[in-house]
Amino acid sequence: MKKVEIFTDGACRGNPGPGGWGVLLRYQGKERELYGGEGHTTNNRMELQAAIEGLRALKEPCHVVLTTDSVYVKNGISSWLDGWKQKGWKTAGKKPVKNVDLWQELDRENQRHQVEWHWVKGHSGHRENDIADQLANRGIDELA
Repeated sequence: MKKVEIFTDGACRGNPGPGGWGVLLRYQGKERELYGGEGHTTNNRMELQAAIEGLRALKEPCHVVLTTDSVYVKNGISSWLDGWKQKGWKTAGKKPVKNVDLWQELDRENQRHQVEWHWVKGHSGHRENDIADQLANRGIDELA
């Protein structure tokens, strides 16, 4: 099974507002950049979209080390997702899970691969996270 590193970030100018997502993929020392944007969205949706797009870009099941600066994404996939699914996509407070469409998509992509989820503090000088952030902002800039 191929081992791939994925670094993701989402950005939003206004929340909600125009948003972008960025992904840096690394396999055998080679890097590939992906990015995109949406005209009216939220930061959390862009963080989720970045993880989805990174995993979706892989053509076959892989061992993935995915690094995000989003506590929301990291905790959601690692701690909350199973409970949401058991409760019919409801929170502990019996409210509908926000961004359920993207969580379901991320769950499908996550199941295709063997994923290790890691969190890194954003804007802390982490090279790959900084690149993903720049890509997310490029996704917003190219909307205009």
